Amino acid sequence: MLLAIDCGNTNTVFSIWDGERFLATWRTSTEHQRTADQYYVWLSTLMEFQKIEAEITDVIVSSTVPRVVFNLRVLADRYFNTRAMVVGKPECALPVDVRVDIGTNVGPDRLVNTVAGYDLYGGDLIVVDFGTATTFDVVAQDGAYEGGVIAPGVNLSLEALHQAAAALPHVDITKPQRVVGTNTVACMQSGVFWGYVGLVREICARIKAERDRPMRVISTGGLAPLFQQSEDLFDDWREDLTMHGLTVIHAYNLGRSQST
Repeated sequence: MLLAIDCGNTNTVFSIWDGERFLATWRTSTEHQRTADQYYVWLSTLMEFQKIEAEITDVIVSSTVPRVVFNLRVLADRYFNTRAMVVGKPECALPVDVRVDIGTNVGPDRLVNTVAGYDLYGGDLIVVDFGTATTFDVVAQDGAYEGGVIAPGVNLSLEALHQAAAALPHVDITKPQRVVGTNTVACMQSGVFWGYVGLVREICARIKAERDRPMRVISTGGLAPLFQQSEDLFDDWREDLTMHGLTVIHAYNLGRSQST
Protein backbone atom coordinates (compact mmCIF):
# COMPACT_ATOMS: atom_id res chain seq x y z
CA MET A 1 0.00 0.00 0.00
CA LEU A 2 1.05 3.58 -0.68
CA LEU A 3 1.39 6.33 1.90
CA ALA A 4 0.99 9.65 0.06
CA ILE A 5 2.13 12.77 1.93
CA ASP A 6 1.45 16.33 0.83
CA CYS A 7 3.31 18.85 2.98
CA GLY A 8 2.18 22.46 2.57
CA ASN A 9 3.22 25.62 4.38
CA THR A 10 0.31 25.35 6.81
CA ASN A 11 -0.87 21.72 6.89
CA THR A 12 0.46 18.28 6.00
CA VAL A 13 -1.91 15.64 4.64
CA PHE A 14 -1.34 11.87 4.91
CA SER A 15 -3.41 9.45 2.80
CA ILE A 16 -3.29 5.67 2.51
CA TRP A 17 -3.95 4.38 -1.02
CA ASP A 18 -4.68 0.70 -1.60
CA GLY A 19 -4.37 0.87 -5.38
CA GLU A 20 -8.06 1.61 -5.97
CA ARG A 21 -9.17 4.07 -3.30
CA PHE A 22 -8.01 6.11 -0.33
CA LEU A 23 -8.60 4.16 2.86
CA ALA A 24 -8.12 7.20 5.06
CA THR A 25 -6.86 10.78 4.99
CA TRP A 26 -5.54 12.76 7.96
CA ARG A 27 -4.31 16.32 8.35
CA THR A 28 -1.81 17.80 10.80
CA SER A 29 -0.05 21.14 11.14
CA THR A 30 3.27 21.46 9.33
CA GLU A 31 6.15 21.65 11.81
CA HIS A 32 9.73 21.13 10.71
CA GLN A 33 10.75 20.17 14.26
CA ARG A 34 8.53 17.06 14.23
CA THR A 35 10.63 13.91 14.19
CA ALA A 36 10.08 10.67 12.30
CA ASP A 37 9.20 8.96 15.58
CA GLN A 38 6.54 11.56 16.35
CA TYR A 39 5.06 11.18 12.87
CA TYR A 40 4.85 7.42 13.32
CA VAL A 41 3.23 7.55 16.75
CA TRP A 42 0.63 10.02 15.45
CA LEU A 43 -0.04 8.03 12.29
CA SER A 44 -0.18 4.59 13.90
CA THR A 45 -2.51 5.87 16.63
CA LEU A 46 -4.96 7.18 14.04
CA MET A 47 -4.78 3.94 12.06
CA GLU A 48 -5.49 1.92 15.19
CA PHE A 49 -8.35 4.22 16.19
CA GLN A 50 -10.01 3.79 12.79
CA LYS A 51 -9.20 0.06 12.74
CA ILE A 52 -7.20 0.35 9.54
CA GLU A 53 -4.85 -2.56 8.95
CA ALA A 54 -2.55 -1.39 6.20
CA GLU A 55 0.94 -2.62 5.42
CA ILE A 56 2.70 0.40 3.94
CA THR A 57 5.13 -0.69 1.22
CA ASP A 58 5.70 2.63 -0.60
CA VAL A 59 5.85 6.31 0.34
CA ILE A 60 5.65 9.38 -1.89
CA VAL A 61 6.13 12.95 -0.67
CA SER A 62 5.35 16.36 -2.10
CA SER A 63 6.62 19.19 0.07
CA THR A 64 6.80 22.96 -0.27
CA VAL A 65 8.76 23.02 3.01
CA PRO A 66 12.21 21.52 2.32
CA ARG A 67 13.15 21.23 6.02
CA VAL A 68 10.36 18.69 6.59
CA VAL A 69 11.48 16.25 3.90
CA PHE A 70 14.39 14.76 5.87
CA ASN A 71 12.22 13.49 8.74
CA LEU A 72 9.58 12.18 6.34
CA ARG A 73 12.30 10.21 4.56
CA VAL A 74 13.49 8.84 7.90
CA LEU A 75 9.87 7.87 8.65
CA ALA A 76 9.69 5.86 5.42
CA ASP A 77 13.07 4.21 5.95
CA ARG A 78 12.81 3.44 9.66
CA TYR A 79 9.20 2.34 9.98
CA PHE A 80 8.18 1.17 6.49
CA ASN A 81 11.53 -0.09 5.20
CA THR A 82 11.24 1.83 1.94
CA ARG A 83 12.88 4.81 0.29
CA ALA A 84 10.44 7.68 -0.04
CA MET A 85 9.86 9.03 -3.53
CA VAL A 86 10.07 12.85 -3.39
CA VAL A 87 8.44 14.97 -6.10
CA GLY A 88 10.93 17.43 -7.52
CA LYS A 89 13.97 15.22 -6.96
CA PRO A 90 15.81 13.87 -10.05
CA GLU A 91 14.87 10.27 -9.26
CA CYS A 92 11.14 11.11 -9.33
CA ALA A 93 10.05 11.46 -12.95
CA LEU A 94 6.88 13.23 -14.03
CA PRO A 95 4.47 11.96 -16.69
CA VAL A 96 4.11 15.51 -18.07
CA ASP A 97 6.52 18.14 -19.39
CA VAL A 98 7.35 21.33 -17.50
CA ARG A 99 7.62 24.35 -19.81
CA VAL A 100 8.94 27.27 -17.78
CA ASP A 101 11.95 29.58 -17.91
CA ILE A 102 15.30 27.87 -17.42
CA GLY A 103 16.31 27.88 -13.78
CA THR A 104 12.76 28.26 -12.47
CA ASN A 105 11.88 26.00 -9.55
CA VAL A 106 8.19 25.15 -9.70
CA GLY A 107 6.53 24.19 -6.42
CA PRO A 108 6.04 20.42 -6.29
CA ASP A 109 2.39 20.86 -5.27
CA ARG A 110 1.73 22.73 -8.49
CA LEU A 111 3.33 19.96 -10.57
CA VAL A 112 1.33 17.32 -8.72
CA ASN A 113 -1.91 19.25 -9.32
CA THR A 114 -1.03 19.47 -13.00
CA VAL A 115 -0.52 15.71 -13.23
CA ALA A 116 -3.79 15.07 -11.39
CA GLY A 117 -5.77 17.55 -13.44
CA TYR A 118 -4.57 16.09 -16.72
CA ASP A 119 -5.24 12.53 -15.56
CA LEU A 120 -8.80 13.36 -14.47
CA TYR A 121 -9.90 15.97 -16.99
CA GLY A 122 -7.47 16.04 -19.90
CA GLY A 123 -5.69 19.17 -21.08
CA ASP A 124 -6.57 22.85 -21.44
CA LEU A 125 -7.12 23.39 -17.71
CA ILE A 126 -6.70 26.09 -15.12
CA VAL A 127 -6.19 24.58 -11.66
CA VAL A 128 -6.95 26.99 -8.83
CA ASP A 129 -5.57 25.91 -5.45
CA PHE A 130 -6.75 27.77 -2.33
CA GLY A 131 -3.82 27.17 0.01
CA THR A 132 -1.49 29.44 1.94
CA ALA A 133 -1.13 31.12 -1.43
CA THR A 134 -3.87 31.10 -4.07
CA THR A 135 -2.27 29.61 -7.17
CA PHE A 136 -3.46 29.33 -10.76
CA ASP A 137 -1.74 26.66 -12.84
CA VAL A 138 -2.11 26.29 -16.59
CA VAL A 139 -2.22 22.77 -18.01
CA ALA A 140 -1.60 22.58 -21.75
CA GLN A 141 -3.56 20.48 -24.20
CA ASP A 142 -0.92 17.74 -23.95
CA GLY A 143 -0.79 17.89 -20.14
CA ALA A 144 2.35 19.99 -19.80
CA TYR A 145 2.71 22.55 -17.03
CA GLU A 146 3.00 25.96 -18.68
CA GLY A 147 3.20 28.40 -15.78
CA GLY A 148 0.58 30.24 -13.84
CA VAL A 149 -0.19 32.93 -11.29
CA ILE A 150 0.51 33.26 -7.55
CA ALA A 151 -1.62 35.50 -5.33
CA PRO A 152 -1.75 35.85 -1.53
CA GLY A 153 -3.94 33.21 0.12
CA VAL A 154 -7.33 34.13 1.55
CA ASN A 155 -6.40 33.52 5.18
CA LEU A 156 -3.05 35.23 4.63
CA SER A 157 -4.84 38.36 3.43
CA LEU A 158 -7.14 38.35 6.46
CA GLU A 159 -4.20 37.89 8.81
CA ALA A 160 -2.34 40.75 7.13
CA LEU A 161 -5.34 43.05 7.65
CA HIS A 162 -5.51 42.08 11.30
CA GLN A 163 -1.80 42.56 11.92
CA ALA A 164 -1.37 45.80 9.97
CA ALA A 165 -4.42 47.62 11.32
CA ALA A 166 -4.79 47.58 15.09
CA ALA A 167 -8.50 48.35 14.95
CA LEU A 168 -9.35 45.44 12.67
CA PRO A 169 -10.11 42.10 14.37
CA HIS A 170 -9.20 38.59 13.26
CA VAL A 171 -12.22 37.14 11.43
CA ASP A 172 -13.11 33.84 9.78
CA ILE A 173 -13.82 33.85 6.07
CA THR A 174 -17.39 33.14 5.04
CA LYS A 175 -19.79 34.14 2.28
CA PRO A 176 -21.57 37.31 3.47
CA GLN A 177 -25.31 37.69 3.03
CA ARG A 178 -24.84 41.16 1.53
CA VAL A 179 -22.00 42.96 -0.21
CA VAL A 180 -22.29 46.08 1.95
CA GLY A 181 -21.42 45.28 5.55
CA THR A 182 -22.94 47.15 8.47
CA ASN A 183 -20.22 46.22 10.99
CA THR A 184 -16.45 45.78 10.87
CA VAL A 185 -16.47 41.98 10.68
CA ALA A 186 -19.05 41.92 7.88
CA CYS A 187 -17.12 44.59 5.97
CA MET A 188 -13.90 42.59 6.16
CA GLN A 189 -15.59 39.31 5.21
CA SER A 190 -17.29 40.96 2.24
CA GLY A 191 -14.07 42.57 1.04
CA VAL A 192 -12.10 39.35 1.19
CA PHE A 193 -14.80 37.03 -0.16
CA TRP A 194 -16.00 39.17 -3.06
CA GLY A 195 -12.49 40.42 -3.67
CA TYR A 196 -11.31 36.87 -4.24
CA VAL A 197 -14.34 36.06 -6.38
CA GLY A 198 -13.35 39.00 -8.58
CA LEU A 199 -9.70 37.96 -8.53
CA VAL A 200 -10.46 34.39 -9.63
CA ARG A 201 -12.88 35.48 -12.32
CA GLU A 202 -10.56 38.12 -13.76
CA ILE A 203 -7.39 36.04 -13.75
CA CYS A 204 -9.13 33.04 -15.32
CA ALA A 205 -10.71 35.26 -17.97
CA ARG A 206 -7.35 36.77 -18.85
CA ILE A 207 -5.67 33.36 -19.02
CA LYS A 208 -8.38 32.11 -21.37
CA ALA A 209 -8.08 35.24 -23.52
CA GLU A 210 -4.30 34.88 -23.68
CA ARG A 211 -4.62 31.22 -24.66
CA ASP A 212 -7.50 31.98 -27.04
CA ARG A 213 -9.15 28.61 -26.50
CA PRO A 214 -11.79 27.10 -24.19
CA MET A 215 -10.37 26.01 -20.84
CA ARG A 216 -11.97 24.30 -17.87
CA VAL A 217 -11.34 25.67 -14.38
CA ILE A 218 -10.85 23.17 -11.55
CA SER A 219 -10.57 24.18 -7.89
CA THR A 220 -8.95 22.47 -4.93
CA GLY A 221 -7.61 23.38 -1.51
CA GLY A 222 -9.13 24.02 1.91
CA LEU A 223 -11.32 27.01 1.00
CA ALA A 224 -12.32 25.77 -2.45
CA PRO A 225 -15.79 24.55 -1.31
CA LEU A 226 -16.61 28.04 0.00
CA PHE A 227 -15.93 29.63 -3.38
CA GLN A 228 -17.36 26.70 -5.34
CA GLN A 229 -20.86 27.85 -4.37
CA SER A 230 -20.30 31.32 -5.79
CA GLU A 231 -21.50 32.30 -9.24
CA ASP A 232 -20.19 29.39 -11.30
CA LEU A 233 -16.51 30.24 -10.95
CA PHE A 234 -15.40 26.64 -11.48
CA ASP A 235 -16.30 23.71 -13.69
CA ASP A 236 -15.49 21.23 -10.93
CA TRP A 237 -14.00 20.91 -7.45
CA ARG A 238 -11.74 18.07 -6.26
CA GLU A 239 -10.84 17.88 -2.59
CA ASP A 240 -8.30 15.10 -3.18
CA LEU A 241 -6.72 16.50 -6.35
CA THR A 242 -3.18 16.70 -4.97
CA MET A 243 -3.36 13.27 -3.34
CA HIS A 244 -4.67 11.77 -6.60
CA GLY A 245 -1.73 13.32 -8.43
CA LEU A 246 0.70 11.68 -6.02
CA THR A 247 -0.78 8.24 -6.77
CA VAL A 248 -0.46 8.89 -10.51
CA ILE A 249 3.18 9.96 -10.19
CA HIS A 250 3.99 6.94 -8.02
CA ALA A 251 2.38 4.54 -10.49
CA TYR A 252 4.25 6.19 -13.37
CA ASN A 253 7.61 5.78 -11.67
CA LEU A 254 6.80 2.23 -10.62
CA GLY A 255 6.02 1.40 -14.24
CA ARG A 256 9.31 2.95 -15.38
CA SER A 257 11.33 0.94 -12.87
CA GLN A 258 9.66 -2.32 -13.84
CA SER A 259 10.27 -1.75 -17.56
CA THR A 260 14.01 -1.21 -17.09
